[in-house]
Amino acid sequence: MTAQDQPVRTSAQPVAAPALASGAPGQPVPPTVPVTPGMPGAPGANNANGSTSRNGGKPSVWSWLRAKFVHSVDAIPLATKIVTCTVVLLIVGTAGISFTLRQLVSNYMLEKTDMQLLRQSQLVLDNIKVLSASSEDNGSNSLLNSYFLQIRDDNDVITSNALVPQLKDGVTSMPLLPPSGSRGGVQLQQPFTTTAHVTTNGTITDRSTLTTAEAPWRVVALPWVDKAAGKTGICYIGLSMSDQLDTTRTLTRYCFTVGLAIVILGALLATLLTQRTLAPLKRIEKTAAKIAAGDLSQRVPPAPENTEVGSLAASLNAMLARIEQSFHEQEETTEKMKRFVSDASHELRTPLAAIHGYAELYKMQRDLPGALERADESIEHIEASSSRMTVLVEDLLSLARLDEGRGIDITQQVPLTSLVADATDDLHALDPERAIRLGSLVFQPAGADGGSSPAGLEFVEGPLPEVTLKGDGSRLRQVVTNIVGNIHRYTPADSPVETSIGVMPASISPESLARMPANETSMRYFIEAVDVSQSMQMGMNYAVIRFSDHGPGVPAESRSKIFERFYTADPSRARLKGGTGLGMAIAQSVVKAHKGFICATGSQGGGLTLTVVLPIAPLEPASSAIPAASHDGKETRKGRTERQHRSK
Repeated sequence: MTAQDQPVRTSAQPVAAPALASGAPGQPVPPTVPVTPGMPGAPGANNANGSTSRNGGKPSVWSWLRAKFVHSVDAIPLATKIVTCTVVLLIVGTAGISFTLRQLVSNYMLEKTDMQLLRQSQLVLDNIKVLSASSEDNGSNSLLNSYFLQIRDDNDVITSNALVPQLKDGVTSMPLLPPSGSRGGVQLQQPFTTTAHVTTNGTITDRSTLTTAEAPWRVVALPWVDKAAGKTGICYIGLSMSDQLDTTRTLTRYCFTVGLAIVILGALLATLLTQRTLAPLKRIEKTAAKIAAGDLSQRVPPAPENTEVGSLAASLNAMLARIEQSFHEQEETTEKMKRFVSDASHELRTPLAAIHGYAELYKMQRDLPGALERADESIEHIEASSSRMTVLVEDLLSLARLDEGRGIDITQQVPLTSLVADATDDLHALDPERAIRLGSLVFQPAGADGGSSPAGLEFVEGPLPEVTLKGDGSRLRQVVTNIVGNIHRYTPADSPVETSIGVMPASISPESLARMPANETSMRYFIEAVDVSQSMQMGMNYAVIRFSDHGPGVPAESRSKIFERFYTADPSRARLKGGTGLGMAIAQSVVKAHKGFICATGSQGGGLTLTVVLPIAPLEPASSAIPAASHDGKETRKGRTERQHRSK
C-alpha cells in the first residue's frame, strides 16, 4: 500500500468539509440592519462633525457628548493624563505583542504539523501493523500511537480505522470526518482542522485527559494504492493538536503574566517620573502665587536649561527680573517726578513770592515821603526775581527739549580744547587767587608704579592736547561752563584745580556708554574697557575731560545724585550761593545726547572730580598708523608730519 506522490502543500489555512462540526472555516454574514430616522447616516441625522440636524437648530446629542468629553478631559490633571496615557500604551503594546507572538507560534506549529503529516504519511501507511502493535502493548505511554489512520475505498466507503490512539483510562479520541460513502468537499493533499469525537469506557476520567481528548485534529486526505492487491482508495491521516493548544495556552499565560508585570511596573515608574518631572511646575505655581501676592523678589527655582521646565524657569526668571526692574524704575521715576514737581514749585514760588511782596510793599508805601526811591528799589528786586525765574524756566525748557531729543545739533566740528581753555580762563577770572593747572590725561595700567595700584587715569601737567570732535558746540560749552560754575560756587576760592584732556581708546560702544549710570562703578568699567583696548588695539576713540578740585567734596553716597534735577545737599533748599539746581542735570542730558558719559568721583587728596567722556571716532587699525615710507626705505615728509602731530 503506497500513497501517490503529490506536490507538498504547507499552507496553514484550515480546510473543513461543510458537513463537519463547528471547526470548519467560514465567515458569518452580518444581518442587514434597517436604517431608521435619527441614526447616524440617516436622513436628517447629525453628521460626524457634530453639526445640528436639518430639521432643528438645537445642538445634537453627539455635539453635546463630545463637548462634555473634551471638557472632562481638559479638567484632568496633567500628571494623571501622562500616567494614564503611559498605562494605556503599555497595555496596548503588551497585548499587541502577546497576540502577535501567540499567532506566530500557533501558525508555526500548525505548519510543522502539516509538514509532519505530509512527509510521514507513507511511513505511517507502511507501518500500520507496527504502530498498532505498539499501541496495544504500551497503551497511552507510547509515543508512536499519536497518529489516526482511516482507510476508505474509491467510493469513500470506510474499510477500517487502521490506527486509533487511546488515552489514559480507556479514553478514545477520533477526528470527526465525513460519513462513509461521502467525501464532504474535502480536497486531497490539503490539511484541514476538525473537531474530536471522544468516547469513554464509563470510568471516571481526570480533567486533563478529557481536555487532551477534546482537542481538535489536523487531518489530511491522501490517495493510496495497494499494488499487491490491485486496490486504490483514500486514507485520512490525522494528528491531535493537543500539544499545540497546550503550548499556546502556556505561552498566553506567560505573556499575560509578564505583560501585567510590565504594565504595573511601567505605571509605577511613570507616576514617579511624572511627579519628579512636574515638581518644578509645582514650585513655579507656588512662586507665582507669592509674586501675585506682591513679593516681586521671588524667583523660580532653577533647573537644567536643556529641559523644557528648565527653559521655562530661566525665561520666567528673566521676565520676573525685568518686571521687578521696571517696577522699581517706575517707582523711582514716580518719586523723582514728585520730587521734581515739589522742587520746581519751590524754586518758582520763591521769586514769585518776592515779586508779590515787593509789589505789596510799594502799594503800602507809595503815599509816604520818599516813595520814588523806594519804588526804584522794589523794581530792582522784582527784576532780580524775574531774572532768576527766567533762568529757571529756560533751564527747564532746555531739559524738556533735551529729553525729547530736540534743541541739539551734533554735526558740528567742535574744538574741544578751546572750550575747556575758555572755561578755565573764566574760572581764573572769577577766582584770581585759585591755582589752576592744565595738562593731559593718560591711561596708567595696573601696577605701573611698581606696586599693586589698580589701573586708572593719570594727570600729566603741560599744555592741553588738541582735540576735535563732532558735536554741538554751544551745548558742550554749556557743559564745561556749568562744571566750572559749580567749582566756583561750592569750593573755596584758594583751592587748586586740575583741568586735563586726553584721547584714549576703549572697547565699549557709545550706546552702551550712554546707558551706564553716573557712578564710580561705571567709571571703573570704562577704565577696564580702556585697558582691554590698549592690549587688543580695538574699540572706539574717546575724548576724556576731567576737572578735579580739592574743596570740601561730596559724600560718596551723594555723588551720583548731583546730576538729579534740583538736587541740593542743603535740606532747607536755600540758594545762598545762587544757581537753580539744574546745571549738572543739563550737563548730563547734553553728554548723553552726544552718546557720552559723565560721572563724579573723589579727588586724590580730597575734593570732587568730574569726568566727561565723549566719543570721537572708531579706532583705526594698527597698520594705518605706520608712517608712509618712500621707495628707498626713508620716511616721506608726509609721514614725518603725521608722526610729529601724533606725538604732540
